[in-house]
Amino acid sequence: MTGDKTRLDRIPGGDALAPDEIERYRRHIVLSEIGGAGQQRLKNASVLVIGAGGLGAPVLQYLAAAGVGHIGIVDDDIVALSNLQRQVIHATGAIGQKKVASAATAIAAINPHVRVTAFERRFTPDTATQLLAGFDLLVDGSDNFETRYAAADAAEATRVPLVTGAVGRFDGSLTVLKPWETDDDGKTNPAYRDLFPEAPPPGVVPSCAEVGIVGALTGVIGTLMAMEAIKLITGAGEPLVGRLLLYDGLAARFDVMRYRRRKEAR
Repeated sequence: MTGDKTRLDRIPGGDALAPDEIERYRRHIVLSEIGGAGQQRLKNASVLVIGAGGLGAPVLQYLAAAGVGHIGIVDDDIVALSNLQRQVIHATGAIGQKKVASAATAIAAINPHVRVTAFERRFTPDTATQLLAGFDLLVDGSDNFETRYAAADAAEATRVPLVTGAVGRFDGSLTVLKPWETDDDGKTNPAYRDLFPEAPPPGVVPSCAEVGIVGALTGVIGTLMAMEAIKLITGAGEPLVGRLLLYDGLAARFDVMRYRRRKEAR
């Protein structure tokens, strides 16, 4: 792909791994697609994660375990008993705590080499620029279209690659957005609004509190989101740019839908 370099492309490869880090990440380092250089990129990467809930929980856990050096968490909610069925980063003892604080404590227990910055606020068009400053990659695990559009618009404006996912009762989806770049055929990559031009009217998409959600589903989609983030940072494989990965939990089926830039001016 072509295009101007982004913050992700400029992650330094220095900062040699300490002996205990080499042992911790040994299973990564022996992978030819990651290796020592890729692990150093993970160590030097800064990832901002929107949401410490159902999707954010596995994203945060696996990025921390993978050795991402700096993780930012954006969430203004507190831990409730009804969250624990799917938001596995929070323990029962965290009920009533701020989700960002609970998640930060859990990350420290997973990997002491990870630095966490907690933002107890919502990700909105007004806060987006400040929140994204200094981060190389954005992962959106929010549960509403308002935040998803704010994340997509901010990521496109600042040229920060975005991994975004969503879940329903037994199904989920995810994709990767880098709309300032072109593909191998010279076509501009699609943006979030090429996939979802407009948000559905209020009340059309019910919340999980209304219709329910199977807890393990968020683990499936959130883990796949973490995988895409690791691929983007290390350069391993082909990210889901221009492809929407769909998962049907009841049928145990994955499908991929390709989408492209819309012809009309945006």
